[in-house]
Amino acid sequence: MSSMPFALQPNYDPEAVQPMRDELLGFGFAEATTPEALDDVLNLKDDKVTLVFINSVCGCAAGSARPGVGEALQHTVIPDRLISVFAGQDKAAVNHLRETFLAALPPSSPAMALIKNGEVVFMVHRYMIEGYSPEQLAMGLRQIFDETCTAEGPSVPKEHYDQVLHARVCGSTIPRYQG
Repeated sequence: MSSMPFALQPNYDPEAVQPMRDELLGFGFAEATTPEALDDVLNLKDDKVTLVFINSVCGCAAGSARPGVGEALQHTVIPDRLISVFAGQDKAAVNHLRETFLAALPPSSPAMALIKNGEVVFMVHRYMIEGYSPEQLAMGLRQIFDETCTAEGPSVPKEHYDQVLHARVCGSTIPRYQG
């Protein structure tokens, strides 16, 4: 039996969701699995923009959001830093993100937030993702990047991007964590 407090145990088998993590890692994201790791990035006051992606097992919305953000990050202008947290998996980190940086906004996953100097400058909620194709999401994100970001893209070389496998699995088919 795990010594992790029950409320912080992952909802799903970590091995089963690894392809969803790997997809974002393939686009150049780093993971923040703890509140401290988030603070190390989001509390910086350096005028740089961080894209925080709240990953999710939801096949419909996250299945479009991950490929959409990946395509958007092939743009010539992108955020300075890319970080992801996984809802239902990295629970302490996600709770900290929502309580500390997104407190004025309703919880949403999947979701994306552009954060600069500890403040949210733009938020993409789940309702803004559902029903849109990855290409439509990428088009909207590129427009937002043009308005708020200055780092030179792409996040990874095209040859690398083309090798990323997309995880389009319905969350209802992913085994629950048995830890």
